[in-house]
This record gives sequence, structure tokens and C-alpha cells, in this order.
Amino acid sequence: MTHANSFLDYSDADLKASMRRAMRFTAIFAVIGFVALLLAAGWQTAVLFIAGAVVSAAGLYEWNQLIAVINAKMDSQRPPRATAFTLTMFFLRLGIAGLIIYASLRYFHGSLYALIAGLALAVVALTVEALRLLRS
Repeated sequence: MTHANSFLDYSDADLKASMRRAMRFTAIFAVIGFVALLLAAGWQTAVLFIAGAVVSAAGLYEWNQLIAVINAKMDSQRPPRATAFTLTMFFLRLGIAGLIIYASLRYFHGSLYALIAGLALAVVALTVEALRLLRS
């Protein structure tokens, strides 16, 4: 398979598998980071990290739901869930994510950098998946 063909052969199933791997990566590194920060910097910093990681993983999950609806519409198939429900949950999650971040910063006086690191887990996971695609 040539380099250009690996991009052309990327199917909806491959995308789903990549998103699942990214969510798994986020969850595993959230647990590892939580334990490391708990031991090194205290429970408040560890909670900020896990709050960021939860928002990050929820974002991946919601994007996965949106991708499923869009792919079903493009393929003229029935979406797995109603489009209105998926969009409502997407925007509701954005509001909840904002509340989680606000409450975490307001009530847990840990490191802001831990929260940012938790939020960045999804970006790192998707970057790893993109590099995997480039290598194949």
C-alpha cells in the first residue's frame, strides 16, 4: 500500500477505531497522571487534573457521536441517534464542561497547569492517532 492509498482507504470503521483508541489513551493517562500528581503535588492538584481529563474524554465521546451522525447523513443511512438529541447533548456537554472547569478552579486550589494538562490529554491522544495514520 502506498502512502497516498493509506489516506484514501481510511474508512468510517477506521475512524471509529481511532476515536476509541484516543478515548482509551485519555483514560489510561488520566489515571496515571492522577496517581502521579496525588503522590507528588497533593489531592487538590490531582483532582484538577482529573477534572480536565474528564472534560477532555467527554469531548472525544461527543465528537464521536457527532461524527457518527454526520457519516450516517452523508451515506444516506439512518443515524444511530436522532440528530436533534445528539446536537442537544453536544451543547449541553459544553455547558457542563464549563461548569466543571469553573467549579474546579473555584473550589480546588491546586495547580492550574494540572487542569490544562488534563484538558490537553485529548489533543495528545488525537496527535498520537494522527501519527499512527501517517506511519501506516
